[in-house]
Amino acid sequence: TNRAATQIQEYFAGKRRKFDLPLDPRGTDFQLAVWKALQTVPYGETRTYAQIAEAIEKPHAYRAVGMANNKNPIPILIPCHRVIGANNALVGYAAGVKIKRYLLGLEGVDTSKMR
Repeated sequence: TNRAATQIQEYFAGKRRKFDLPLDPRGTDFQLAVWKALQTVPYGETRTYAQIAEAIEKPHAYRAVGMANNKNPIPILIPCHRVIGANNALVGYAAGVKIKRYLLGLEGVDTSKMR
């Protein structure tokens, strides 16, 4: 069977919180650093773009973090949906804010006060 498909199905069924797959995304060194940091954000939690920028030791690069998120080749597996804007703003998801809200809700994040 296809391990990736099985694990993604388990995620959507609420039975999987972590993926156990070898990932080898292609990108710039900066993008790879951002994507690695995204993988440390726990299921059901969020971080701001600024927090991810600080995590990769580029505290002023929060806009560039947003661009790296937008170029994420394997969303869900690299959970860019867990990154939100300042003041709980649901911004900047390539698949759209509606999908971002759905994924966060699936993980138990209360998005009712997010804009």
